[in-house]
Amino acid sequence: MKAYFSTEEAAAYLGIRERKLYELVAQAAVPCSKVTGKWLFPRAALDRWIEQGLIQPPGPAPAAAPPIIGGSHDPLLEWAARRSDCGLALLSEGSAAGLARLGRDEVAMAAIHLHGDDDEGANPAAVAAAQALHDGVLIGFARREQGLVTAKGNPLAVTSLSEAVERRLRFGLRQSGAGAQLLLSALLARNGLAPADLLAGGDYPTGQDLAFAIRAGEIDCGIASRAIANGAGLGFIPLSWERFDLALRRRCYFEPGPQRLFALMREPEFHRHAEILGGYDTGVAGQVRLNR
Repeated sequence: MKAYFSTEEAAAYLGIRERKLYELVAQAAVPCSKVTGKWLFPRAALDRWIEQGLIQPPGPAPAAAPPIIGGSHDPLLEWAARRSDCGLALLSEGSAAGLARLGRDEVAMAAIHLHGDDDEGANPAAVAAAQALHDGVLIGFARREQGLVTAKGNPLAVTSLSEAVERRLRFGLRQSGAGAQLLLSALLARNGLAPADLLAGGDYPTGQDLAFAIRAGEIDCGIASRAIANGAGLGFIPLSWERFDLALRRRCYFEPGPQRLFALMREPEFHRHAEILGGYDTGVAGQVRLNR
């Protein structure tokens, strides 16, 4: 849907006549802007304007979402949640599962990195997912380096994803909807390959679980971040950079827990720890990517 409406489109969106809309404009009662002689109405601003006039039904207010960060696992996020004393627990089930829980108010926040065949790590699917919430907010956390994790020292001397597939290395997979699994599918497609071409060695819920399996010899390789590989002392073949974002509802943004986490993301300590872990660009930390 368009970000800005014409007068005709805005009237249809609000379900009123154009004449009534012009009356509201004349009274400065509706959000709009005049550009080259024409009125434009930002859809997000219209949504907020409608929400401000909501009449709440009688009875108790809706319960607040539990203090949990759902979605994808990340070592820097795990450290930041502890260090900031935000009181938010982590429930790492994958990006899609975290977004589903956020939509059902089962978590306060969802950590997400979603991939398509042509997004080049920009995470546009995360923006679209947050837009699906009428009060969605998307905050940048970091850019992460993702790649092929191998045994320590890369003893099989693999140099690329295509080579790993061709040589029939055992791949550790992630659950459906996990960002790493979506990335793997996208990278395979760019190389003219398909998931069916892989020699699959098992499914692992997080990057850490996958790293442990590689160290134990259960599998030969899998997709995870450089920070995961560094923390486990494993080999790493870089393949892509991606955005890693935090989605939440606007009403949760100003709660004490999220605010403590966001405050730490502005501190030098946060950026130093990202450098220690390796494979992060924290220049995007705290950026508001979407505010519905």
